[in-house]
Amino acid sequence: MPELPEVETTVRGLRKKVLKRAFISLWTDFVKIIKKPKDFKQFKKEIKDKKIIDIRRRGKNILIDLSGGKTLLIHQKMTGHLLIGKWKRIKERWASQIKGPLLDDPMNKFLHLIFYLDNGWQIALSDLRKFAKIELWNSKELKNSEEMKNLGPEPLDKNFTLGRFKETLLKRKKGKIKQILMDQNVIAGIGNIYSSEILWQAGVHPLKDVSKLNNEEFKKIYIALKKILEKAIKMQGESISDYRRPNGKKGRFDSFRKVYRREEQPCFRCGAKIKRIKVGQRSTYFCPICQKF
Repeated sequence: MPELPEVETTVRGLRKKVLKRAFISLWTDFVKIIKKPKDFKQFKKEIKDKKIIDIRRRGKNILIDLSGGKTLLIHQKMTGHLLIGKWKRIKERWASQIKGPLLDDPMNKFLHLIFYLDNGWQIALSDLRKFAKIELWNSKELKNSEEMKNLGPEPLDKNFTLGRFKETLLKRKKGKIKQILMDQNVIAGIGNIYSSEILWQAGVHPLKDVSKLNNEEFKKIYIALKKILEKAIKMQGESISDYRRPNGKKGRFDSFRKVYRREEQPCFRCGAKIKRIKVGQRSTYFCPICQKF
């Protein structure tokens, strides 16, 4: 699932290309992607001629603020990613009119939703498993919704200090640090990939209870969290699986990845073999020497 760095990369890519443009039409072959309103014709009618005022991120959500006090919420879920390009329908399939990864990369060919813009360009959703969700909200209602209010603080916010980080985690009183880092109600945006990378960088075992962390470990996790997320954004995300940037290209974080999906490969620090365990039904990777329990 795209996490904070991938969503932030998508938001920045969209902002460069589609700000101030307006939606003129919409196509989909899977109306269930539209969750709000559930009537597709109503959704299509409500976004028509709406201008894109701003594009931002909250947690793993892409928020597109539109004219008329509306906000389009897009959550890409497990295999979804937004693309910007030009496509033509050929024999019941969409073909990119732009050469390169939009045309050639198989992960960019599962198009299930296309927004048509007033300048001839399109925003497409490629989603292999069709789990993504799209909702159209009144902007004020979305801001005050339980979904937004329940999200934890943004980890890269300037106000997210070491003290606030520690306080935020300790509010849970207990729980495995790996699961707590992934809990969107505790901290927004971190998922399986980056929680594994953060804990390896900090030298903390993923099963360690948050109540057992000492001040030095809190500091190491906090520093690693900032470092890893900022590095991943700079490298435009991780494309080990389905995620692609809006131009169709892969993110470059794979060259920096130290532990995720490296089971039985040597640790970059000590040479021990990376191990994989299940934490909260998710595969978790760690070094048994560098991250002692």
